[in-house]
Amino acid sequence: MKNKRKNAILNIITEKEIETQEEILEQLSQRGFSVTQATVSRDIKELHLVKVRGKEKNTKYAPLTGHTLTIPEQLLPVFKHGFVSADYANNLVIVKTLPAMAQAVASAIDALNLSETLGTIAGDDALLIVCRTEEYAEGVVETLKNLI
Repeated sequence: MKNKRKNAILNIITEKEIETQEEILEQLSQRGFSVTQATVSRDIKELHLVKVRGKEKNTKYAPLTGHTLTIPEQLLPVFKHGFVSADYANNLVIVKTLPAMAQAVASAIDALNLSETLGTIAGDDALLIVCRTEEYAEGVVETLKNLI
């Protein structure tokens, strides 16, 4: 049942621009799933769903590793060459880079246009990404590692 529900959530966010967990609850209910907001919240975390910019500059749920979250071709080699590691604590992500590469890697990350990211600050060989939530920070780390 859990996998069916998760598949239904993925179908829902693919079909419509869903902005809130309440909208997901409503859509699941219409499809015969009786769940709580806490269950939807856990599913969102397990599916690594994040909010990204929609067509009208509003936000919508999307998979963190989805096609909408890619680094442009020109910046991908810079990212892959400069990236060393990433980890998070609470809502903060620290990315280690090769010396003098932090600003270039930060630029590549900024190109992802992640709506739940408040900003990046780059030094010489490390950068800080401030996220809105710890769950989002965890997903950002996983995505960055997957891009390598």
